Amino acid sequence: MAKKLSASKRNEILSGNLVKAILTLAIPVMINSFIQSMYNLTDTYWLGKIGTDSQAAITLVSPFQNILINFGNGFTTAGAILIAQYLGARKDEEANSMANHICLTAWGFSLVLAVFCYLISPGLVAWLGASGDIYRFGLTYIRIVVLDLPFLFTINLFTSVKQSQGDTIKPMLLNTLGVVVNLLLDPLFLMVFGWGIKGAALATLLAKVPCAIVAIFILSRKTQLIRINFRGFKLDINKVSNIFKIGLPTSIGGSTMQFGFMLMTKNVAVYGTMATAAYGIGNKINSLITMPANGLGSAISTIVGQNIGAGNKERADKAYHITLRIGAVFLFVFGMLLSRRPIASFLVKIFTSDMKVVPLATDFLSIMAAWCFTNAFYNVTQGLFNGSGHTLVTMLVDASRIWIFRFLTLWVCSSILHMGVESVWYAVVVSNATSAVILYILYWTGLWKREVIKIKR
Repeated sequence: MAKKLSASKRNEILSGNLVKAILTLAIPVMINSFIQSMYNLTDTYWLGKIGTDSQAAITLVSPFQNILINFGNGFTTAGAILIAQYLGARKDEEANSMANHICLTAWGFSLVLAVFCYLISPGLVAWLGASGDIYRFGLTYIRIVVLDLPFLFTINLFTSVKQSQGDTIKPMLLNTLGVVVNLLLDPLFLMVFGWGIKGAALATLLAKVPCAIVAIFILSRKTQLIRINFRGFKLDINKVSNIFKIGLPTSIGGSTMQFGFMLMTKNVAVYGTMATAAYGIGNKINSLITMPANGLGSAISTIVGQNIGAGNKERADKAYHITLRIGAVFLFVFGMLLSRRPIASFLVKIFTSDMKVVPLATDFLSIMAAWCFTNAFYNVTQGLFNGSGHTLVTMLVDASRIWIFRFLTLWVCSSILHMGVESVWYAVVVSNATSAVILYILYWTGLWKREVIKIKR
């Protein structure tokens, strides 16, 4: 049954109705992104019941965790791209072999990163400027949460393998299981047992364990088109080379971008605990606003990957334009609504009752929502380049978005214009918009059409 489903999805991506293919892929990814964000949103909500210091601590250390997650995710992203191209070329055995290689790579990195993060976390939390309760809370949270990396990478492996086949529903259902467990454990650990931030971290960790077990069980079944099976496995140096060729730029781009986010958080901390909490709340709500762009970006990556593998660049180009129009129109209308202060303030108050934090977070959210349509150009075009294997391009743009445009804007607004904490808000939207324009210009150069991985058809 699974193999027939995979064949049907492939035919739809390669020759079916593009709008249907885009929405069929993107909508479950959007829902899945929302579900995944619920881990942090749930923690933020319940910690908000305890105090602002706990929220500020999570905001401070989360970028550090994301650096490691993004570095490892680069290799599972590479797997999704390579598997999709093999499937488009109808090289199913090669796609299956690639999945096994990606699995070993992901597990190896997850274990190394978990140990590394645990060991350096005390010095890092102190370097971020935390002290007193915020240092203690931040260290407790990060040291527990990083232990979930092997489970998280297993879940991401499952998502990559399924998404490359055009199946975005099963990853959504798997993450739903994790969020339900987290939703039950958070109030139990925080409010009933009184474990505070330690309880939030444990809830996040334990919620991923059953998901990882289910993921391995499904991927190991014989009915799967792409399955994890190491019987008779032979290491292919060429496949490992391709994984690093595609994955390393994504890993470096994602981790350096997250390191930039961490430094941004350090800059926000200069303005005090209230500003740090506002920054965290605004970012979390904004991540919900921009989920359509993320979903469409993932969808176009799969569609482009399979069509590039099939040698059909014209269809890949057509899919890109359709996806971009859908995303830009939706986010413009949605963003205009959410940028209204009464609506923004209402959303912020869900996550905090501190009336010193509310106006700061409302300002931040209103500004970001008004410009969120630029995320459609950024994410969809990024998906096009990733799907075609040009991850080096997205790495360079990702890095410049934070390290050049965001910090340059921050410096101008704070040091020259003396805009205070608003310097941070505008640094975010200006850097996002600038990078979106750059990616869109690069699309018109036709660079994405150049072959990166040679697949015999």
